[in-house]
Amino acid sequence: MKVQIDPGRCHGHGRCYDLAPGLFGEDDEGYGTVLGGGPVPPEQEEGARLASSNCPERAIEVLDGALR
Repeated sequence: MKVQIDPGRCHGHGRCYDLAPGLFGEDDEGYGTVLGGGPVPPEQEEGARLASSNCPERAIEVLDGALR
């Protein structure tokens, strides 16, 4: 599994890095960023899905390895 953020859709609400701080961080302007290039360790998959489903702009995409 991998995550990515569409920077054009992110409005900087911060839910991603509040819900999954090991996967997401914030840039200097408070917009979400993906830490570590996007691969999600198995123990953080639930956090990735939670962050994605709680993003008001749906800026987070979760890519399942089977779909790539």
